[in-house]
Amino acid sequence: MLTSLAFIFLVGLMMATLCRKIKLPRIVGMLIAGVLLGPYMLDLLDPSILNVSADLRRMALIIILIKAGLSLDISDLKKVGRPALLMSFLPACFEIAAFVLFAPALLGVTRLEAAIIGAVLGAVSPAVVVPKMVQLIEDGWGTDKGIPQLILAGASLDDVFVIVLFSALVGMAQGGAAELADFIAIPVSILLGIMLGMIVGFVLAELFERAHRSGKSIRGSNKMIIVLGTAFLLMAVETWLEGIVSVSGLLAVMSMACVIRMRCRPEASGDLAEKSGKLWLAAELILFVLVGAAVDIRYTLEAGPMAVAMIFAALVFRSVGVWLCMLGAKLSFREKLFCVIAYIPKATVQAAIGGVPLALGLACGNIVLSVAVLSIVITAPLGAFGMDITYKLLLNRSERKE
Repeated sequence: MLTSLAFIFLVGLMMATLCRKIKLPRIVGMLIAGVLLGPYMLDLLDPSILNVSADLRRMALIIILIKAGLSLDISDLKKVGRPALLMSFLPACFEIAAFVLFAPALLGVTRLEAAIIGAVLGAVSPAVVVPKMVQLIEDGWGTDKGIPQLILAGASLDDVFVIVLFSALVGMAQGGAAELADFIAIPVSILLGIMLGMIVGFVLAELFERAHRSGKSIRGSNKMIIVLGTAFLLMAVETWLEGIVSVSGLLAVMSMACVIRMRCRPEASGDLAEKSGKLWLAAELILFVLVGAAVDIRYTLEAGPMAVAMIFAALVFRSVGVWLCMLGAKLSFREKLFCVIAYIPKATVQAAIGGVPLALGLACGNIVLSVAVLSIVITAPLGAFGMDITYKLLLNRSERKE
């Protein structure tokens, strides 16, 4: 496993640096490194690390969500409340509708199978979007109108909606029926995740501040370990309560970090944000290289041109959904266009659930996995590159950051 980690860090960093030199996003290099190192090409990664790949990717995602929460200002979120809520489900619904309408003709699947493919592809990738939005918040791009905060919140909620919907559709494909409880689980999961995170965040913030007032201040590194360990527990709660009640662990982690930022002294929360940023340097490599390693490039060849056409048609529908979310928001045409571009990338969720229908023996399993892999290969670099080259053109920078 140590050799595999060495490959992940060194080859991932080398490819990321190379891409940066030729004006491509670092993430593209990391994904390429993962594809090259993975079991479907050079096969240089130990099976033991691939067996825990999903857990390692989740740990990396937790770290960036902690950093995101520590960068979010609740007052900024209040400004973008309605659009953020709409962004959590409307673009995904439009994308699923595109698959239901066109996939039966283009891909030769049933309407239900088309809906399953749409549900797999409907989620925007928090792994790609969240780090970029955190960077924009720190640098002050679009923050006056809360644009990165809007995208960050919407992308985090979007995954919950899509994964619950995907589970319901897979149940129907296995011969069951979609129950009302499956759909009620979506808002329940979101609300309970936010509430749980807020309660835990309040407790941790009080612990840190009381220790400071008593003259026995907890060192910044120890605070980070406490926050990280608690975040892992919040993710575990989601698993423990599975089948009893739905709770979004990812939302709990981010809301916990938000409350810590709000309740702690600025220097304390700033120190935590800085330390989580340093952790993210290593976690980023693990996350994207392992996402790349999960991509079986053979399935992209099986998918064919019709699948490519379907992915781009669905992106058009998705973009219409994002644009509708912006109606009534005080954003310019350029700012709305940036929101559309930011909602293009797919990676994390597709890598996680793309192979589930095939593993369950569903007839559509192969085509679902093929389109999921192809969507990662196309949209992750496209979205990352699009955000990198357009944010300075489409967004205004806060005066205080300048």
